[in-house]
Amino acid sequence: MYAIVEIAGQQFKVEKDQKVFVHRLKTEEGKKVSFDNVLLLSDGDKVTVGAPAIGGAQVSAKVLKHLKGDKVIVFKKKRRKGYRVKNGHRQSLTEIQIEGIVASGAKPAKAEKAAPVKKEVKKAEPKAKAAPKAAAKPAAKKVEATQDLSKMTVAELKEMAKAKGVTGISGMKKADLIAALS
Repeated sequence: MYAIVEIAGQQFKVEKDQKVFVHRLKTEEGKKVSFDNVLLLSDGDKVTVGAPAIGGAQVSAKVLKHLKGDKVIVFKKKRRKGYRVKNGHRQSLTEIQIEGIVASGAKPAKAEKAAPVKKEVKKAEPKAKAAPKAAAKPAAKKVEATQDLSKMTVAELKEMAKAKGVTGISGMKKADLIAALS
């Protein structure tokens, strides 16, 4: 059984117990890591191709060690111009050993990837609803102390100043806005 899986932006054909050098992963040595972006699975005569990835498929591996690759020399020259530049580069790599290939069942890691997208949507929603909240905030903020004003953003302070009818707020800094609202 083998699989074609995307690891750190590159595609690799992997089999069980195979050692692979990939771009540096943030995982510590000795830890296990799993990859959900499986593009193709082959089990004997049965071949499954994803569109673009196979849902529920997973490749698990163990990080063996972090190392640097061979030195690559980059030499640039323009003839008759006196231009010569010599640079070297050593790629940071991680050696992993493939422990298993699962054709179905790896949903939790995909749910974690979807969670940040939902958080971004939640961040966008309060900006759209800022106007209704601005009307409710001034009444509550009058009661609160000046320390609470220092925790607010400049945009929120400007909205409060507009609601109170303070003029010339476009050129004010945060400290000036807090002084005007106090």
